[in-house]
Amino acid sequence: MLRRLLVAALCAVALMPAMPLAGRAEEPVLNVYNWSDYIDPAAVERFQKETGIQVRYDVFDSLETLEGKLSAGHSGYDVIVPTSEPTFSRLVRAGALKPLDRARIPNWGNQDATLLRQVGSSDPGNKHGAIYLYGTIGLGIRADKVRELLPDAPLDSLDLLLKPENAKRLAGCGIAVMDSATDVLPSVLHWLGRDPDSAGSADLQAAGEALQAIRPHVRAIVASGTILDALATGEYCVAMTYSGDVIQAKARADEAGQGVRLGYVLPKKGAQLWFDMLAIPADAPHPEAAHRFINFLLQPGVMAGITNAVHYPNAVPAATSMVDEAVREDPNVYPTPEMLARTFTVKALSPQAERARSRLWNRFKAGR
Repeated sequence: MLRRLLVAALCAVALMPAMPLAGRAEEPVLNVYNWSDYIDPAAVERFQKETGIQVRYDVFDSLETLEGKLSAGHSGYDVIVPTSEPTFSRLVRAGALKPLDRARIPNWGNQDATLLRQVGSSDPGNKHGAIYLYGTIGLGIRADKVRELLPDAPLDSLDLLLKPENAKRLAGCGIAVMDSATDVLPSVLHWLGRDPDSAGSADLQAAGEALQAIRPHVRAIVASGTILDALATGEYCVAMTYSGDVIQAKARADEAGQGVRLGYVLPKKGAQLWFDMLAIPADAPHPEAAHRFINFLLQPGVMAGITNAVHYPNAVPAATSMVDEAVREDPNVYPTPEMLARTFTVKALSPQAERARSRLWNRFKAGR
């Protein structure tokens, strides 16, 4: 229902699909390419009214789709929202992003300095992107169903999924893992007590063995959006996915009133922390409008509205008091400082390491 409401609102403010344009920088147009269900429509409407700039808004559902659009060049987009690893860092290294002119972004200083330092591993000096939203990777669970099958279930740990004896007992109520080696393998390596960035053969073998041990009990390895929908309807009782997807699924399930009760588990040993970034392609046709949009979004009131709409935390501390109490007081949306201290970020991998991980992941998906 949340997704339907957001889509309806987007239509109401007449956000037209973006098309590659070759217009002049002075043209009052902005072409945005963002994740689906990942904006407060009221923010876009307000930006249009305040600036007179018409927003043409398009969405993607995977980083592969985003990279495909950018790799061909002349995408026509002015603002994109890549995830820090691997896409954002790859685009930075490839020279595909325009360095931000901070003089045009007076609200830059509204961002949390600690979080900016963490994302600096993907963009040294924070030259190419501002933080849009962030989150963690953990488990979405139906605790009541889990306890029926596993009364002593470790509800605060990846042990719930990654210990084969637990996965076997929970298979009947549905286990899902998001189809993303980038997001799953670092968490598995961290759970094993190994370096999340490792591409060493011994470490990858250990991660592969851990995944293969639970593979017979995993019902689905699918896109996170698919997991979100299925969690909301009660199809899975355990799913490894993004924190915000679980929070959105919980909101939908509560609204539906069919008895599906969901919760999010941020692993007690630590979780991967990721960032979605606001960036400008190097060949953006309207860079001035792009800078104005990024500066607009970094206002506390605007970011609070976005967090209220999509239930992902933002990196503007002054926005927190304006976020709905139920959202800001939920540590699974806004991790406490102690929880954040246990998180980790991942670094860019070499092409060889990415190929090795891709082979491991394909074997896991194939169950061999």
